[in-house]
Amino acid sequence: MQGMIDLAPNSLKVLERRYLKKDDEGKVMETPEELFWRVSLTIAQIDKNYGSKDKEINQLAQKFYSLLSSLEFLPNSPTLMNAGRALGQLSACFVLPIEDSMESIFDAVKNTALIHKSGGGTGFSFSRLRPKDSVVASTSGVASGPISFMKVINAATEAVKQGGTRRGANMGILRVDHPDILSFISCKDDLRELNNFNISVAATEDFMIKVEQDEYYELIDPRTGKPFEKNGEIIRYRAREIFDLIVEHAWGSGEPGVIFLDRVNESNPTPVLGMIESTNPCGEQPLLPYESCNLGSINLSKMVKSEQGENLIDWEKLEKTIRLSVHFLDNVIDANKYPLKQIEAMTLSNRKIGLGIMGWADMLLQLHIPYDSEEALNLGEKLMDFIQKESHQFSSELAEKRGFFPNWDKSIYYDKKIPLRNATITTIAPAGTISIIAGCSSGIEPLYAISYIRTVMDQTRMIEVNPYFEKKAVESGFYSKELMEEIAQKGSIKDFDQIPEEIKRVFVTAYDVSPEWHVKMQAAFQKYTDNAVSKTINLHNEANLEDVRNAYLLAYKSGCKGITVYRDGSRKEQVLTTRMESKGEAVVKDRPETLTGITEKIKTGYGNLYVTINSMEGKPFEVFAQIGKSGYSTMADTEAICRLVSLALRSGVGVNTIIEQLFGIGGSSPVFGNGELIMSIPDAIAKVLKKHFGDGKSNSVKDVYLEACPDCGSKLEFEEGCILCRECGFSKC
Repeated sequence: MQGMIDLAPNSLKVLERRYLKKDDEGKVMETPEELFWRVSLTIAQIDKNYGSKDKEINQLAQKFYSLLSSLEFLPNSPTLMNAGRALGQLSACFVLPIEDSMESIFDAVKNTALIHKSGGGTGFSFSRLRPKDSVVASTSGVASGPISFMKVINAATEAVKQGGTRRGANMGILRVDHPDILSFISCKDDLRELNNFNISVAATEDFMIKVEQDEYYELIDPRTGKPFEKNGEIIRYRAREIFDLIVEHAWGSGEPGVIFLDRVNESNPTPVLGMIESTNPCGEQPLLPYESCNLGSINLSKMVKSEQGENLIDWEKLEKTIRLSVHFLDNVIDANKYPLKQIEAMTLSNRKIGLGIMGWADMLLQLHIPYDSEEALNLGEKLMDFIQKESHQFSSELAEKRGFFPNWDKSIYYDKKIPLRNATITTIAPAGTISIIAGCSSGIEPLYAISYIRTVMDQTRMIEVNPYFEKKAVESGFYSKELMEEIAQKGSIKDFDQIPEEIKRVFVTAYDVSPEWHVKMQAAFQKYTDNAVSKTINLHNEANLEDVRNAYLLAYKSGCKGITVYRDGSRKEQVLTTRMESKGEAVVKDRPETLTGITEKIKTGYGNLYVTINSMEGKPFEVFAQIGKSGYSTMADTEAICRLVSLALRSGVGVNTIIEQLFGIGGSSPVFGNGELIMSIPDAIAKVLKKHFGDGKSNSVKDVYLEACPDCGSKLEFEEGCILCRECGFSKC
């Protein structure tokens, strides 16, 4: 083992919080150097199975250690957490089958719990389940349908906390021709339901063609494989209407995503073994039932060299990193302790790995190439083509030394006579938490922000500036601490006149990039990736339905295997509404006969205000306020404010959102009351709400609406189909 690793403070904090060994009292017992050596030695030991001697094992362990400790490559989180420890489960991705029987469904529930306990995420296709209200012959009853069983799995996920290191995550997929597709599209309108699921519609080629041609398509009965009938009539939907419904819901909450199912199966390496029906939680890893996959990412920010004052891609270094990374990931398959025998058998038979990248935006910054440019697209294709060819070449060399993957003779490579150790080799995963450790941008995403306001343990606020931008600002002479603070408030630099245009052109953020360029970048990398590409198409809050529709259609036409969009702030602002509900009105909870609450007196410029907050299940449910002798108009205004606040609370709007809207509203008579300045009656109501229910006192609401991390309270980001906190590493995937 070598010397100290150069880690950023936040990288160290995430490692300490989620990765390093702890004793029974939660005290950290391991350094980052010891973690990387633990992982390196465990994975290197596998070479003994293939004839290597102790000296060779030690040399390989040193190479792996150098690879990890230099942050040039990192494997998926379970490998970092569990390699060399008792649990020993090293894979991030699993897909479990669900057949149309109670036995299969509840086997899946049990197996999900075991996988989540071990640190993995799970994907499911619910397309084989009979639709809701179908007759169950054995009991003469009716079926409850796929969504009811999704809720069962969701509850099981909630009960398993993965040892406090990772949250359980699921992908739920339903074919677009399933009879329950309408209910599925809207099943996450209430974000408190199925909060441990990402959902995607499996769109067939036939469906997409009929969307373009504006034709009807038939629903299929999953029990018979024949057209679905109701009251003797074959049920058909207009494809464009269903597509528009998917678009509308994605605009509203970021879900459902779409997976182009036939395209996924066009690149299925083992079609004889069955059709791929589902993916892992972020959608980048299509898998057969009981398959797992271990992923890892090369840090492209470390693959740049300087020659005669010009930054260039270091292709030689990249080649060496690719080969060593494939070696590492293939060894992980043998080192893994699998949670189920069926998973072990399938994984060892196909030996799928997923080598991907992170730090793409950082590489572009070093090369002075704008993310949203043809130059970036062309370089992305060239880069991924190189990674694809070199990784396949090394897998072929491993196959000659160690043997082909056992199902090779059942694969597409058999007829082509291409020797391979692994059925798939490349995948582009989110790399959210490991990119924080590596100190680079995540996956192939653009920068999320140029600078952040970070709160450290003593509540000191620090400005964290992108290092490439900070260097450029100093060199160009416009750097100042005050400017960096201003940028941190906005994230983007596009509206700062004091920054040169050529610098603004290169240093773009996720919301500076148009949806079209997001999709183009995903398509560029998909062209040379075995599996799929995890990418979020970020949209401004003001984006309309047409923007989402165009992004989904462009993803289909440009060769992507799926798509996820997120309109900034859409979940935070979302009230529980859906086009399917009558008159488009929100779902308002009925008031029970009895509620308990608190009443607080607060001084305002209009007299003493008595604010009553009644709550239900620990959350505020309604607000009443009575103002003193202040005149009829003031009393009427106060009543109106309280009625609207109560309606919002009963409709599911987060209390912190309401506080944010009312807080600081000015009035004609501000006064000091309760030790603080009270600007107006709405400001006073906001301060009472904040005192009793804000600032972390309602984390469940915060979590639902993506306002803050439930672990540390920092701002959450929605990236690559997943929720991520850059402060502490919390992730829902």
